[in-house]
Amino acid sequence: MPSLLIADDHPLFRAALRGAAADAVADLTVHEADSLPTVLTLLEAEPDIDLILLDLHMPGNHGLAGLAAIRAQYPGVAVVVVSANDDPRVIRRALDHGAAGYLPKSSGLDELRDAIRAVLACEQWLPPALRASVSHTRSSPTDAELAARLASLSPQQFRVLSFVAEGLLNKQIADRLAVQERTVKAHLSAIFERLGVRNRTQAGVILRSLELVDPARVVAD
Repeated sequence: MPSLLIADDHPLFRAALRGAAADAVADLTVHEADSLPTVLTLLEAEPDIDLILLDLHMPGNHGLAGLAAIRAQYPGVAVVVVSANDDPRVIRRALDHGAAGYLPKSSGLDELRDAIRAVLACEQWLPPALRASVSHTRSSPTDAELAARLASLSPQQFRVLSFVAEGLLNKQIADRLAVQERTVKAHLSAIFERLGVRNRTQAGVILRSLELVDPARVVAD
């Protein structure tokens, strides 16, 4: 029985996704989350989740950082990014960072059903109207290299990196993870080596480079 996690902070949109998903796949188990921390908690508690529909701009998530976190910590889970942003360059970046598909929020329910079926069948999926433009968009060598480096981190190392990007000190990180401070320092040494950086400032900058502007916020402003 396939299992789906709908990750979006808008209840009405989650309800629409749930209905379309139920039509797409029989006997589908559906979970919901309204923030990235809730997503990560559910993934830890529900190891059988097969697919996530992930909003790029839900609380706790900043652009591609949440996608990178999920791919680093739970590489066996497929992720379809759901976003109001349909810029081919953003879609290309999401695919390069491990997304199995990309679904603009303007998509119809038929496209959503097609996307869920395709990804659960281990296929990559993009809306037909965007496939040509995305295929002609070149991957950034920087993004490709960064995705590979982030994928080399262990789940715990990625958590440490996330806390570093938030500006937490080693002792604070140790308290959050319930480990000793020397363990955090060991993780940082490994993180610096794998990311090719010299200090925590550079490491934090790398993760923040995955942030994207939320089109909805731009319109509101």
